[in-house]
Amino acid sequence: MTLLENEKQVRKDERERILSERVPTLQVSGLSVQELQNLCKELHQKIDKVDEERYDIAAKVTINDREIQDLSQKIFELKGKMKRPNLRRVRVSADAMLGALLGAKVKESVDFKANLKTVKKEEEKKEEVTDWRKNVDAMSGMEGRKKLFDAGQ
Repeated sequence: MTLLENEKQVRKDERERILSERVPTLQVSGLSVQELQNLCKELHQKIDKVDEERYDIAAKVTINDREIQDLSQKIFELKGKMKRPNLRRVRVSADAMLGALLGAKVKESVDFKANLKTVKKEEEKKEEVTDWRKNVDAMSGMEGRKKLFDAGQ
């Protein structure tokens, strides 16, 4: 416990020493308004520069973290992958396939043709073959066109 406390104290002292070296104390007493404004501008420029560097470092850290995560995921996938065996063709009867799909319930052979829907085909209407000349005479004039129109509906 005492070692930990001593170590914390050493770190704190080292930090204060480094900060005192890098950041000297400001002497603002006796400065005019113009000199204070210039000092503030210089400090703002330094702060902006430090913020830009911090942002760049944070961006690099996030990129590196993402890359580390991707690489660790790839390693995990490579370790966890098992080789798939080549598939072999197996001949199975229809009854065995139904048994595998539907379970043990279906023991009897299912007649597929009995379950199919029956579709009745409509017989095509055959037109009577008549003399085409009679048909042309009947369709000529307005009455014939009306018949065509009525037949279309």
